[in-house]
Amino acid sequence: MLKYKRVLLKLSGETLSGGNTGKFDEASTLNVARQVKSAVEQGLQVGIVIGGGNFWRGRSSERMDRSKADEIGMMATVMNCQYAAAVFRMVGLDSVIMTPFPVGTFTEVYSKEAMISYLNAGKIVFFAGGTGHPYFSTDTGAALRALQMEADAILLAKNIDGVYDKDPNQYPDAIRFEKMTLSDVIAKGLKVMDMTAAQLCLENKMPMEVFFFGEENAILAAAEGRQKGTSILAE
Repeated sequence: MLKYKRVLLKLSGETLSGGNTGKFDEASTLNVARQVKSAVEQGLQVGIVIGGGNFWRGRSSERMDRSKADEIGMMATVMNCQYAAAVFRMVGLDSVIMTPFPVGTFTEVYSKEAMISYLNAGKIVFFAGGTGHPYFSTDTGAALRALQMEADAILLAKNIDGVYDKDPNQYPDAIRFEKMTLSDVIAKGLKVMDMTAAQLCLENKMPMEVFFFGEENAILAAAEGRQKGTSILAE
């Protein structure tokens, strides 16, 4: 049974690349699409934000003007969403891409009314282009869109099974938190998402589920609240 009815799914760009920087991997993206489809078939409404790190990050160049670097990163997320939406359609998921700025006829300019209508019709809504402004990460974009879509929670897909008190790859005695609060995340400076996004979620009481994407049907498990990961309470 679903714990949440409407979620914002935050994926990294690497999820689409199969570990190959600068490339798309159809098998990896089909895995994402099939996982989302299994959740949608249970009645879940899904909005998706995808990072652009498989192509470019805003701080990829220390010499480039930050605003311009971030603009390149925004366009990388548009490419990722274009590709993912095309693959999602291959498995029968009707998908719409919305951006905070015009991208010709490739995307729709964001509108809350249209977005809610799409979600209620069972369509997947991809939010590309971040917030449309430099100095804000896709984490912050995900938090913003989650609030605007009136999501029940943010599902944070990671390459690790939850939030730890320290890096488990470096410290064998690292402890995984099963539950914690957003206040804990901010106070401890844990790198779940950037602090701007975490603060936005805290102020607006948006909970999160952090889970390992590599498990079978991990997205559905997270939406049902039965994943092995960390539940972050909005307090």
